[in-house]
This record gives sequence, C-alpha cells and structure tokens, in this order.
Amino acid sequence: MTHAATLEQIWFTRCPVPTASGLAYQLGWLGEEFAADGLPVSTLQEAKQLGRHHYDHDLPGLFREGGNVPALAARAAGAPSRLIGLTWIEEWQTILVRPDSGIRSAQDLKGKRLALPAWGENRPGSIARAMSLHGYKGALSLAGLSFDDVELVEVALQSQTDAATPQLGLQRLWSGLDYLVRGDVDAVYVKGASAADAAQRLGLVVGIDLDQITDPRYRINNGTPRPITVHQSLLDHHFDVVVRFLAQTLRAAEWAAGNREALNRILEEETKAGSAGVAEAYRGDFHTTLAPDLSAQRLAFLDVQKKFLHLHGFLERDFDIAGWVDHAPLKAAHEWLATRRA
Repeated sequence: MTHAATLEQIWFTRCPVPTASGLAYQLGWLGEEFAADGLPVSTLQEAKQLGRHHYDHDLPGLFREGGNVPALAARAAGAPSRLIGLTWIEEWQTILVRPDSGIRSAQDLKGKRLALPAWGENRPGSIARAMSLHGYKGALSLAGLSFDDVELVEVALQSQTDAATPQLGLQRLWSGLDYLVRGDVDAVYVKGASAADAAQRLGLVVGIDLDQITDPRYRINNGTPRPITVHQSLLDHHFDVVVRFLAQTLRAAEWAAGNREALNRILEEETKAGSAGVAEAYRGDFHTTLAPDLSAQRLAFLDVQKKFLHLHGFLERDFDIAGWVDHAPLKAAHEWLATRRA
C-alpha cells in the first residue's frame, strides 16, 4: 500500500465560525462514525504543529471547512485540493464607525478614510486585507461608489498570538479597530461574533449592516460562500470516508435547525466569543442554513470572489472553478443518509 493510500487518522480544520463539521465534532458524531475503522478524528486547532495545513491544503487526510481566501489561494498555487461543498452563513458583516461619525449609510462613506490591513507575510491570500477590501466594495457599490471615492488607509497587522486570551486574539484580527477608536480612520469592515464583542468593548457602532441588504451579492467575501475542501488523494483512495464525513455534517446541520439554544452554547466555544457576541452576530434563521451544497448560485458567487481576489493580487494565477469542484461525494452523502433512514 502506498503512503498516499494509507489513512491512519482523520484531520479536520474549521474557522472560528458556525460550521456543520465543527458541530459534528463537538457533538461527538465524527468520532463515533470512524471509531469502528480505528480512525481517530483530530483537529488542526489541537495540533498546532500542523496548523500551516489550514492554509496550504497539503495534508492528505484533511477536511477543511473554512474561509475561501486561503482555499482559493492554495488552489491557485497548485494545491491538489478539491471542492466538495459550500455553505453560506450570514455572520454580521458590518462597517463599524464611531458613534459621532455621522456615517449611517453607504453614501456617507464618500470621502471617508477606510482601514485596510497591510499585506501579510504570505502576500497571496492575505486574509484580513482581502476581507476588508471586498467588504468595502460591497458597501460602496450600494451607493454607486468605488474605491476612487474613498481613502484606503493601510493599517498594521496586529499579532493575535500575543493577546492575553484567545477571545482577544480573534478580536485583534480586525487590525483597524484601534485606529478607528483613535480617530485615524473613519470606518472598519468586520464580521462575526468576535467582532461584535470587540465593538461592544471599544464603544463602536454599526454604520452599515451588510447583512440587511436583500441581494446577497453585496456580501460575497471570505466566508460567503465558505468551501469544504479535501486533498485529491483522499477522494482517490478513501471516497467512502469522505462520504461518511459529509453525511455527519449534514446530520449536524439538521440538528442545528431544531436546537437553536444548544447551538448557540456550542458556538461560544467554536467562535471564542461571549453569548452576547454570538447572539448579535448570528441572527434570524441562520441555524437552518448550515448544510453544505454545490448549487449553481453558490458556485457562481465563489467565482465572483475568485475573480475579485485575482484582480487585486491575492491569487498567483486564475483557474476554473468548475474544474475544481467534485459533486460526487455530497451526492453520495445524501444517498448514504437516506439509505440508513429507510
């Protein structure tokens, strides 16, 4: 048996956001599913020495449900990954401002200073910068404005590892917040529960709530849509494992739809945020929409994101989304569940 065909452990990684795979893990379902195979299930978050694989997609036994910027950047750089699912979770995409800013609509951004995180050490796939830039584009487009109508102020990246707690570390992902508090910029794009906690802590308010825009195209960004990816070798040699993993994520998504309060408690751990931040960031019926799919609309939205990232220098090269996706595992996962419920 070749090294590529040997599977001794299942790894998975997810971002600190609501994910069906994270729920399936927290509920114990992933561990139960593969226990009889003698395959332990572990997360990259628990094995920090492997953390780089969250970004490079170079670990054959890895499932990744996370932001699309690293996934797209890795694929553009030649990583042998395959796209097997997409989710779309509304997660408090907002433009934060000071309470006295007078910014209450997209039109109010004209002539204002918007914080733009500096390039990271790995220029392709600089996540904070990419998120902010596309978030601003979505907001500006609402008013028929462009980047020419604002001043993009580059702000230094803050170290998340130096923070006193994991919660503060995630809040520091939004490097422009301190600049906003000091008055050096007028607005900062943020998303998620940790950002909601940071806004409360710093006394900042929402100037523009992108989640309230009817057309989801204004919210295409790192997590919208969010891909589930695997290494090609995992599909080639362990297709059944991929199917069963996806089946448990589908089960977890179904569970979430009927267990909002229990879900929110799990999300406090998953997002490293407080109950208020979770409640603020994840509103409405988000808990009914955690299941992955590969709909034409989500794939089209991912293509929009890919083209934006390529245009602005976040990808080494362009590539075809259709050639990246594999529909077979998710289809088989639905069939696997249906068979066991018959």
